[in-house]
Amino acid sequence: MTDPVPPPRRNVVPGAYRGVAVTEVDIPLEDSVLAAWFTGREAYRRTRFVVVRNGGATAVLAVQKASDEPLFSTITDVRTLVGPADCAFLRCPEVDTAVPSALAGAAWAHARGKRGAVVEGRYGHVSFILDPAPVRLTVRDVVPPRPPKLLDQVRRLLDVTEDLPPFELAPELLELGTLARTRPAGTYLLPCRGGGVEVGGATTTYLDERPEHRDWVLVGCERSQQIHEWFYGERAAQVDICPRPGAVAPGPLLTRCCLLERDIEVEDGRVVVPWGASLAQVAEALRVIARTWEPAWAPV
Repeated sequence: MTDPVPPPRRNVVPGAYRGVAVTEVDIPLEDSVLAAWFTGREAYRRTRFVVVRNGGATAVLAVQKASDEPLFSTITDVRTLVGPADCAFLRCPEVDTAVPSALAGAAWAHARGKRGAVVEGRYGHVSFILDPAPVRLTVRDVVPPRPPKLLDQVRRLLDVTEDLPPFELAPELLELGTLARTRPAGTYLLPCRGGGVEVGGATTTYLDERPEHRDWVLVGCERSQQIHEWFYGERAAQVDICPRPGAVAPGPLLTRCCLLERDIEVEDGRVVVPWGASLAQVAEALRVIARTWEPAWAPV
């Protein structure tokens, strides 16, 4: 039979919380004692891991059974994955324990420094993470709007995605009003009203309304500049708001670009999605990042 014990690596999470059993015992949570206690007992055929509790102490075991075919089968081997000295038990009713990023977030928030965290979360479901080390993903986006669109899409996806490694988000936000002030002007031309940008002491106009031409500074990207040239026959003085250029962050960086319309591009540590990327396109980008930066990761 396949040994259910995961190889030594980071971000170890079960493939499904239905494979995690929870039991209370009144014996010491020591390796030899636990092995003697559980070996020879029956376990449900889906059970691969057991969270064992004695008072406030918690350990996580991997169990091997004689067979996975009958409804219950005899436990033939028991190994301690993390003992009570290095394992925390967390009650976090807002955490979906099927989601690796949610497990890692709970562990980092409430059990930093522990190798293992067992989380009793939403629906009363219990799961665990060992050696949490989420991928630090820089998300470079512009504000307004608020919340930043790309950052919000990533957060929403990571709240529900069960087959991606844990991510920790590092927002890097470019304030459009601050960028505009780097080139003082009496009038600023914004791509549209949707962003809600206001620059104190200046007039704002909007390119998508095709206003009468005047002496202004375009606060926009290259696509906005191209539209300006189409409308008015010339390029405008400009503050470029594209988040694609700039220093490469340590680790992966996700951003967006107005010149992309359908495809996702990968370059020099950046993954770039179209400016108006759908959730499906952002999900694809996250999978590209996972394959590139955590190619060996998979739930156990």
